[in-house]
Amino acid sequence: MLNTFIRVSIIYILVLVVMRIMGKREIGQMQPFELVIAIMIADLASVPMSDTGIPIFSGIIPILALLLFQLIISIINLKSINLRKVICGKPKILIYRGKIDEKALKKEKITINELQERLREKGIFTIGDVEYAILETSGEISVIQKPEKRNTIPEDFNIIPEYEGIPYDLIIDGKVMNENLKQIGRDEKWLKKEVEKFKIKPEDALIVTFDGKGQIFCQGKEK
Repeated sequence: MLNTFIRVSIIYILVLVVMRIMGKREIGQMQPFELVIAIMIADLASVPMSDTGIPIFSGIIPILALLLFQLIISIINLKSINLRKVICGKPKILIYRGKIDEKALKKEKITINELQERLREKGIFTIGDVEYAILETSGEISVIQKPEKRNTIPEDFNIIPEYEGIPYDLIIDGKVMNENLKQIGRDEKWLKKEVEKFKIKPEDALIVTFDGKGQIFCQGKEK
């Protein structure tokens, strides 16, 4: 039992490290070669975990080999545009200037109903509102709506919004985020003073954030 636990722990940590090195992409954002490697790694990892009669290195070595292979392909993708097109493919225009490209749909094996479904996922319920629809190499569909159907933005009215920046978490579950405090040029003494304005102590705060406008959001823990 102990032997099995140790084997599972080693394989789990190894797979976790390997997937971390491969990057932070979601399954739907993976390139085909990345998805294949991820599936193969999962399959290889399950063998030494389920069968204690198989040497653990019989699972570790192939996993490391796949990691090496993935890194090599990633470097090739960065260095060569032509090889990148071969390995990852090219984006395909499915709707061009409001007109559906039937040949492109057939080539990519996408039905009209599936195209409509993918558009609805983007919040577009009328296919006539689309100017361009592009099938990306990851399988995602990027959409550009017709000018009259797009949501208005401040630029349309010659309005320049104030710069907002990004919000910083200053306290999470009672713990002070010192690195974020340094980023905004503040210290714990200032933070304590600001939090006490909400009639709570820093250690009793569930979350405290500081946005680009200098506004503070604070919520205390439930007692």
